[in-house]
Amino acid sequence: MSVQAIDQPTFRPGEIAETGDPRGWFERNRGAVVRHAVINFFMIVILAPLAWVLIMSIKSRPDSMRGDFWPRKFDFTHYGYVFEKIDTLPVNLFNSIYVTMATVFLTATCAVLAGYALVHMKARGMGIIIAVLLVSLYLPIRVVSIISIYEIQSFLNLINSTSGLILPYVTLNLAISVLIMRSMFQLVPHQMIEAARMDGAGHWRILWSIGLPLVRNGLVVIFIVNFVTAWGEYLLCSTLTNDQDVRTMPVVLAAAQGGLGQWTWPALAAVYVLVVAPGIIAFAFAQKLFFKGLAEGVVKG
Repeated sequence: MSVQAIDQPTFRPGEIAETGDPRGWFERNRGAVVRHAVINFFMIVILAPLAWVLIMSIKSRPDSMRGDFWPRKFDFTHYGYVFEKIDTLPVNLFNSIYVTMATVFLTATCAVLAGYALVHMKARGMGIIIAVLLVSLYLPIRVVSIISIYEIQSFLNLINSTSGLILPYVTLNLAISVLIMRSMFQLVPHQMIEAARMDGAGHWRILWSIGLPLVRNGLVVIFIVNFVTAWGEYLLCSTLTNDQDVRTMPVVLAAAQGGLGQWTWPALAAVYVLVVAPGIIAFAFAQKLFFKGLAEGVVKG
């Protein structure tokens, strides 16, 4: 008796998945499509004004009066005009770099030391310190303490001094920086810290050899946050300084107006580009580590 072979259906690669789910591609990936659409929408909302300012800075004056986005004639002389009309601009640019770098360094140093101490050095009053730091986040420091800051700076003879801006700038994001580093140090395994102590390592050795390598992503976060804040700070600089040659770029930018039409839209756009470009470039190089640090410890309680 012969046994007839039963024909088995054959499937090409990927056909099972297609036949197993009768829905179309859009229905299967609706969630991903919506998420990407929302992300791209907000990306356009953020990038469109920046692109408009950049294009405006290289438009000719007649093109700037038209409503067209793309210029008919490119004119790069507006950047030279800015340096010509603001003779202190190189000094102001150096002031911004100097104050910002010093602010970032001091804030990061204080945040690392405080964050390590709040996690791995048990002492009385830690809860009160953390509560005070959290409460300070809800206070508008610039507005509430501007008079006190001015009086302190006047007492220390730091009014109208570029270096005198550093300490007030440090206070702007010190609380959030400490809380960020505290969250990052909470991710460091306590077993590693205890093992290092049993081997005879002190707190400084532990912090330098174990702590810092493991919290470097958190350092990138506070670097970026403090860089952007210090670079764009206007209120404190305009209040604590009087002379143009000791001020930073944001105050100079605000003063670059008027003059019976001397400052046309392309020239103002060129000043804006010079001010915001360093922050954008710094963030572009550190964005991966920035978001990785946010995901690791910024939102940790």
